[in-house]
Amino acid sequence: MEFMGSPARLMVKICRRPCIGCGFDLGVERAMMTEEPPPTIPSVCPELGIEVPVSAIDRELRKLWEQDEARTNASLMNLVVFSEKPGALIENSSIVRELTREHACRAILVEIHSQAEPSLRAWITAHCHLAEGRKSICCEQISFFLTGRVTGRFRNTVFAHLNSDLPLVFWWQGELSNILTERLVSVMDRLVVDSSSWADPAAAFVRIEEASQANPDLVIQDHAWTRSLQFRIGIANLFDDAAAQKALPHIHTVELTYHPDHRNSALQMLVWLAIQAGWSDQVSADGFMFSHASGGMIRAFLHADPQAAPLSSVILKSADTTVQVTYEKGASHVHRQIEAGRYRAASLAPADPESPAELVALQLARGGKNSLYQKILPRFRAMLNA
Repeated sequence: MEFMGSPARLMVKICRRPCIGCGFDLGVERAMMTEEPPPTIPSVCPELGIEVPVSAIDRELRKLWEQDEARTNASLMNLVVFSEKPGALIENSSIVRELTREHACRAILVEIHSQAEPSLRAWITAHCHLAEGRKSICCEQISFFLTGRVTGRFRNTVFAHLNSDLPLVFWWQGELSNILTERLVSVMDRLVVDSSSWADPAAAFVRIEEASQANPDLVIQDHAWTRSLQFRIGIANLFDDAAAQKALPHIHTVELTYHPDHRNSALQMLVWLAIQAGWSDQVSADGFMFSHASGGMIRAFLHADPQAAPLSSVILKSADTTVQVTYEKGASHVHRQIEAGRYRAASLAPADPESPAELVALQLARGGKNSLYQKILPRFRAMLNA
């Protein structure tokens, strides 16, 4: 399994401890220990587990493991899930519960509301899953709800509860903010974002670039990029066909159809096509234009469709050949096809995931350095500024 760079950084922490139950979150029955909560989180919250004083988190986690019959507490990584969306803490707890079925981790969930009086609340739980009818692996989860000015408090709170032996995957949900500092980014191994959710992607990438100056090894994973995986695999497979290879130097038109919320996926797909095919960017006052090494021109047309999937179709045309990958929203597969005169070849492939939970699961499963994304990033960012 390729994960988090060099093998030296891949560690599995296995603790033989008593179990805290399986198939559900632990510690729900214990009494709450803090004052009346803000209205966004109920005073009794089974989804988050036991509410505890921040200073007592480690002690209370030990108590959880001591009171039941668990087999193992396993961690391959620290996973921090950060959001400033109201209600995200409970929603993300459900997502992490599913992620830990395949990806053992210590999960730290954070929800922040800066427009309120300063406060800090914390919960602990563990997500446990059955294997062959027996109690199996449990993964710890610590949840924080912060209000008020939080930059320093947030950073210190998260740093204090990371497992220092393990890599840090930081899933930032929504718009970037001043909380994304150089010091915070310096401890990340992997930053997961969704550039399609940003109002100004160009400015957001500048912020990431500035914050990551002290961490050149940072791996960025973008949901917008992951949404196009099966399209990229499909196009690459189609051009293994001799008919498509013959047409490649003569491609004159590229058409991409996408949902208006996911233009970044379409742009990243277009940049990938240009890089893989060896096309050079050309100045055009009307859309995007490229040139073959031989000098032939390629026009690219992007069509936004509110009824479409995030990425709906990628079509490449030459005089007598059409190569396309298409996807109908809600379908379980993408359709891949070549038409060259009387020759026709078609195949199916699994559809790309769409939900944030599925996208993160795929990104964690693939691991690696995400070098191809790093390769397309400069030209993609130039397109954002075009």
